[in-house]
Amino acid sequence: MVTRKTRGLLRPPVLFAAAAALSAASALGAATQAGASTQRAKASSPPTVGHVFVINLENKGYTTTFGSSSPATYLNRTLVPQGNLLTQYYGTAHNSLPNYIAQLSGQGPDPATQGDCQTYADFVGTGTTTSPEQAVGDGCVYPTSVRTLPDQLTTTKRTWKGYMEDMGNSTTEPATCRHPALGALDDTQKARVGDQYAARHNPFVYFHSIIDSPACATNDVPLDRLDVDLASTATTANFTYITPNLCHDGHDTPCVDGEPGGLVSADKFLSTWVPKIQASPAFGKDGLLIVTFDEADSPQSDATAADGETAGPNSPLPGITGPGGGRVGAVVLGRSVTPGTTTSTPYNHYALLGSIEDLFGLQHLGFAATATYRFGPDVYTARH
Repeated sequence: MVTRKTRGLLRPPVLFAAAAALSAASALGAATQAGASTQRAKASSPPTVGHVFVINLENKGYTTTFGSSSPATYLNRTLVPQGNLLTQYYGTAHNSLPNYIAQLSGQGPDPATQGDCQTYADFVGTGTTTSPEQAVGDGCVYPTSVRTLPDQLTTTKRTWKGYMEDMGNSTTEPATCRHPALGALDDTQKARVGDQYAARHNPFVYFHSIIDSPACATNDVPLDRLDVDLASTATTANFTYITPNLCHDGHDTPCVDGEPGGLVSADKFLSTWVPKIQASPAFGKDGLLIVTFDEADSPQSDATAADGETAGPNSPLPGITGPGGGRVGAVVLGRSVTPGTTTSTPYNHYALLGSIEDLFGLQHLGFAATATYRFGPDVYTARH
């Protein structure tokens, strides 16, 4: 394996203890400012990428997924050699939902999202929005004033689409843009035979700017529609976000339908869908695929954070027992990435959002604006 060295200004990620994270936040911000400026300058000339694909898997730490005994053989033996392995990629929170929200909006967690929003309730503001563009309050569904990546893409005449496995399998709820009624209990918290969709793994339905728009029914759709959309560049969105069901994302072990779940089922999902994406005209033209995990196994197992992550106004400990969602890793694939490379730059979901925004020339939302590092020459090849 060819390994590219990371930039000279980088340093290993700091694994904060819960108390230390709070006391050291201001010092870290000052100490990393020079490095952050350098990284942002280098990331200002990203490769030409017109189609970004993100696949999110669930609740697995880096060693479990990428260690020598990992059952994810397709991920490790096929995809890792084809792309760039981000060895220090971190979740931003526990539990699941705030990580998905971070990827789409840069918003930090609040008590409701940290609890995976058992009740699908509106976000209630309790104060003035604070820097960096953080809504102050508690709740699940953010008001239209909270901007998202889909909002940015729509404004700039680009397209987006979310593909959610099993979302269309309910006999009583809509097949697209599926979510509980406001104020109702979320009945997708547990998988059911034939319907293992989880609303909390579908970040699009946690923003009024999306669910109140006709675009939600058009663009937030079941996974089985992806095959048709991949057939041509014209029908492939500029931003494609893929969420497997509760079995195929690795969350459940075993699954309600008898499948093994965990990394075994997640790996099988990847081996089915990644080749389809790679064979699509859009990916072949100018595509980039990121495969990652929302968080490490649990707050008790790993609540560490990427270097520089700070708490927002609504949660002193984004990881419940610590400052982050733990080390999960990620793999980046595409023509703009050199196969068989690795980087130890400390990235997280906010950095991912900022890096996608860089590719499309967009403003950085929320904590993406203050992420210490965004994807740069350590991820992308010079031959793009």
